[in-house]
Amino acid sequence: MAASLRHRGPDADAVVVLPSIALAHRRLAVIDLNECANQPMADVSRQFWIVYNGELYNFRELRHALQGHGAVFATQADTEVILEAYKRWGTACLERLVGMFAFALWDAQKETLFLARDRAGEKPLYYLPLPDGLAFASEVQALRRHPDTPRTINPHVLGSYLSTNYVVGGEALTSGIKRLQAAHFTTATRIGVAAPSRYWDLAACFQNKRTVTNEADAADELRHRLDQAVRGQLISDVPLGAFLSGGIDSSSIVASMCSLRPPAQNATFSIGFREDTFDERPFASQVASALGTQHHERIAEADMATALPTIVRAADEPMADTSIIPMYYLAAFAREKVTVCLSGDGSDEIFGGYETYLADKLFRTASRVPAPVWRLSRQVSQLAPVRFNKVDATYKMNQFLAASGLSPEQAHVSWRGIFNAAEQQELVRRDLHHTVLAGDPYAPFDVHFADVRGCHFLDQAMYVDFKTWLADDILVKVDRMAMAHSLESRAPFLDHRVVEFAASLPVELKVRGTNKKYLLKRSQQQRLPGDIIGRAKRGFNAPVSRWFSGPLADLGREATSPRILGEWFEPAAIRRLWDDHLARKRDYGFKLFGLVCLGLWMEPHT
Repeated sequence: MAASLRHRGPDADAVVVLPSIALAHRRLAVIDLNECANQPMADVSRQFWIVYNGELYNFRELRHALQGHGAVFATQADTEVILEAYKRWGTACLERLVGMFAFALWDAQKETLFLARDRAGEKPLYYLPLPDGLAFASEVQALRRHPDTPRTINPHVLGSYLSTNYVVGGEALTSGIKRLQAAHFTTATRIGVAAPSRYWDLAACFQNKRTVTNEADAADELRHRLDQAVRGQLISDVPLGAFLSGGIDSSSIVASMCSLRPPAQNATFSIGFREDTFDERPFASQVASALGTQHHERIAEADMATALPTIVRAADEPMADTSIIPMYYLAAFAREKVTVCLSGDGSDEIFGGYETYLADKLFRTASRVPAPVWRLSRQVSQLAPVRFNKVDATYKMNQFLAASGLSPEQAHVSWRGIFNAAEQQELVRRDLHHTVLAGDPYAPFDVHFADVRGCHFLDQAMYVDFKTWLADDILVKVDRMAMAHSLESRAPFLDHRVVEFAASLPVELKVRGTNKKYLLKRSQQQRLPGDIIGRAKRGFNAPVSRWFSGPLADLGREATSPRILGEWFEPAAIRRLWDDHLARKRDYGFKLFGLVCLGLWMEPHT
């Protein structure tokens, strides 16, 4: 199991077998490179043991506080701080931790295992309840090495995947495996595994709005909080840089870095494609030049038919966000020079950066339009030529119009939908409808909408995106693609103090009219060029629609063939998708990419 995770920790490995438990760890050394900081780690009494993935950004402050309570430390590592914090405060220690983490802590005397995950869900933790115990790991592939792990697929999760192109919620696609959710912990004893408990939630911050009388002061406070987060995340005993796309998010992080240390000390990295609508290198280069960083850029060129199966394996669970491809190459590129990279992830969800929030605003007005007008508009929009470009106006319009008749909550979820209910009925084998299609595709999202019922709808949408799209897609993608190359990715926007501040802001300071991320942009006016601040969001995607008629044609057909997917899907339905896509009748790039990634994942797993 540990050997399968070598990519997450190439610097050291160890297995410790104790009465009632065995612990294994692969270490990526970032803070305190000394061997005494390796894991599994025990406290001085050897009653408490820990295996831990992540970083604590306030470990020095916590260490000082714990020393005041009599704690004795043998290392300079943040790992030991978690051990002593648990000994002092028990499970309440989680409220004091600032950082990203997933850890398992064993109390040998009480024979109790404590599993916990960070607030936003930057670091993963899976577990498998067994008849005589529990197995846990950072990735599903490690659990699949355990002899008692089922080799079957959870049909309900498969149905959910068809709706979103990623796995949502607390269950993995492999039957029996649980996903500990962000901001949750659980305990296990000989009696069994306790139901997970949530130790932090953002709903209260959305519900209790701060009064902002001076926008300039609010912008200053945001900039200060972001600088505070970046300062903590610059702590490293190995080379550290940043991803830079040229958008407001990554540019804000790099600008903060340059305000805290000499700009030339900051290495920045960007990646692009030959297809010009998918290439953001010119914008990244502009920001790097303005800020004075050591900038590095590269074109992603590879044999995609060979590369995609490797990328899917690195994703661990099937996920078909096309940005996994550039992210994989960006991480590999950055790892040539640094071990840690800061990113701009999390900003869109907390400051209102997605086009979907504008769609939400428009939908509440347009929903009063008579149904025949919606139908006619949709028919007209489908006459537009298929261009296979980055997500364009035609695709957005079709997604918007397809939401006719849905509730605002369902419409928000549908903006990122892949196969709708009718399409799933055609795609899934009829004899499996009662299992694969038995669940409500909106249920995983409804539970989060309920947490913030009564808030402004855009606040509800951002909260739901934070809990689902961010936690289960964006952060999974970044963690797996970075760790595939033994690169640690850190997200200052996800410092919980920044997140809580953003959630408490009035909606109009996040989305004002059609101006998204209003306050974030204002906070960066003195640091970034005006055309960068005002530049429209382009996203971080790959041209898979084009590749399916070129370098990925043969691989895609084979990955979606009856031999691989025929157990679950109707071959004729998949064939129609391919035929219409290749004939340019429709752009089915996202649908086909979801099925191709699923097929590539399924073949060695079932």
